[in-house]
Amino acid sequence: MKKTLFWALAFWCVASLPSFSQKPKKMKEHAIVFHLATPDTAAYRALTKQLNNVLEVWPTAKLEVVVHNKGIGFMKKEGNVLTSQIEALTQKGVVFAVCENTMKSQKITKDQILPTAQYVPVALIELALKQEEGWSYIKAGF
Repeated sequence: MKKTLFWALAFWCVASLPSFSQKPKKMKEHAIVFHLATPDTAAYRALTKQLNNVLEVWPTAKLEVVVHNKGIGFMKKEGNVLTSQIEALTQKGVVFAVCENTMKSQKITKDQILPTAQYVPVALIELALKQEEGWSYIKAGF
C-alpha cells in the first residue's frame, strides 16, 4: 500500500511539472486606437502621458491616434509645444493619423502638419476600421 501510494504521488509530481518541449505562451498583442477631436491643450498633454504609460507596461503595443476636427491643432507645426513628445512617441512606434477631410474643410495643408504625421482620408472611417479589426477604442481627452 505504501509503495502504491509513493508511486502514485511520484507520478502526480512528475506529471505536474511543465514540459520542456512546450513552447512558451505567446503574449497577447495589444492594439489601441485613440480618438482625438478636442482643442483642449491640457487633453493633448494628458494624451502624450497616457501613451507613454501604456508603452511602459506594453512596449510592443500597437497604438494609433486618429486626429480630426478641433483636435487637429495637436498635429500642427505652428506653436506646438508638444512636438518633441510627439516625435519621441513616433520613434516608439505610435502612429499619428491626421484626417485629410478635416484638413480640407479647415484649409490646412500638409506642410502645416508635423512631418511625423500619417494621413487618413476620413477619421471616423479609420476609427471604425480599427475597431472592426479588433483594436480597443479610447476617446482622448477628459
